[in-house]
Amino acid sequence: MNFEKLYETIFVRKSVRKFSDQLLDNEKLTFIRNAFNGTRPFLPSIDIDLKIVPRNSVKGLLMVKAPHYLLFFSENKPGYLLNTGFILQQIDLFLSSVGLGSCWLGLTKPKKVFPETSSLEFVIALATGNPEENLYRKNISEFNRKPLEQIRKGDKFEDIIEAARLAPSATNSQPWFFITNNNSIHCYCIKPGLLKRIIYKKMNKIDMGISLCHLWLAALNKKFGINFHTDPDAKRNSPDDYYYVKSILLKQ
Repeated sequence: MNFEKLYETIFVRKSVRKFSDQLLDNEKLTFIRNAFNGTRPFLPSIDIDLKIVPRNSVKGLLMVKAPHYLLFFSENKPGYLLNTGFILQQIDLFLSSVGLGSCWLGLTKPKKVFPETSSLEFVIALATGNPEENLYRKNISEFNRKPLEQIRKGDKFEDIIEAARLAPSATNSQPWFFITNNNSIHCYCIKPGLLKRIIYKKMNKIDMGISLCHLWLAALNKKFGINFHTDPDAKRNSPDDYYYVKSILLKQ
């Protein structure tokens, strides 16, 4: 996996919702599978799997019609949703970097049970295929995102947090907040209200995994040594209406 290329793709990537009906050939499907095998997990101890299926193998609300869908399966263990977002965002960026469209689909499910994933839980899907709309954004101004000052406190690691600011999220909810001090970035997620909790509780955890992926890729690009860890003080001092997710220690 070319992580440098993934980082560059962050700044032009967009969700694609119009796809050609043309199926990808077996060589490209194998290429995607090999890319998945080359991803870096956030939590290596969690077993995962990926299935690439055609359109008639999925169902759901608000479907994006595409020739192929990537179905992500995982053990249901603590942190598995963060791990899902972290891994699958690498694939999302990879697809865009090689000229294929992709779109996260939170309401899409497989129609059938895959016996080989019986010990794993289906988590989420990505649509993919050849795009029939512009694949890339022309510039940063085309991103509909909160300004940097609304999602962070502290004046360190601005370039790294900028990459997280551009991350995709469920209904563009952008649930993240970051606090920087010394050599650390502390990551927090908004607490959804009672009604939103039904929809966003799962998706926001995946969203945080996506943002952690962008932080990690940006830190790699800046040649930092990276250590994800839990900081008791940062957890204890979470901002109002946010809960603590993880801290990143950066060293050069």
